[in-house]
Amino acid sequence: MRDALMRTMIAAATLFLLTAPAMAQAPQLEPGEKLEKLQFPAVAMQLKGWTKFGNSHVYTLPVRAGQHVKVSFATKSKYAFLAIFDLSKPDDEAFFGTDEDGMNFETTVKENATWLLRPYYSKVSPRRGLGAPFSVLIEPLAAAPQQPQPAAEPERPSLFPKAPPRQ
Repeated sequence: MRDALMRTMIAAATLFLLTAPAMAQAPQLEPGEKLEKLQFPAVAMQLKGWTKFGNSHVYTLPVRAGQHVKVSFATKSKYAFLAIFDLSKPDDEAFFGTDEDGMNFETTVKENATWLLRPYYSKVSPRRGLGAPFSVLIEPLAAAPQQPQPAAEPERPSLFPKAPPRQ
């Protein structure tokens, strides 16, 4: 009886530990948002949509260490923005936002993660209408070029011969 109880407890603990990372990956959606899961594209992928005052699509994008990617956001509205979150991190802060960081984000991914791309319509800005059209372009890029090593200084002519190496 006791062995059965121990086996049940171990199985429950194992099941909990296996599902814990999956729970950490679940994004917090705003009321009315719809989640769309993407795969990392082999070629450029364009997403088009409309920010409908909380009723828009949000996207998850799995990225792997070493991938070089560029994400570009375009809209005609000055009140529509894109925020990118790392779901593998415990904080709720976006690591990129078009409201402060510009319309393009280019990086080489440092560790495997899942990003949440959230186009949104600013609720704090005075505006007309309930949303705006947008497009998000996700481009996989070739690996970042390696920094060239500085060339060794060429030998300059000298009046004095070089000293022999010390032993």
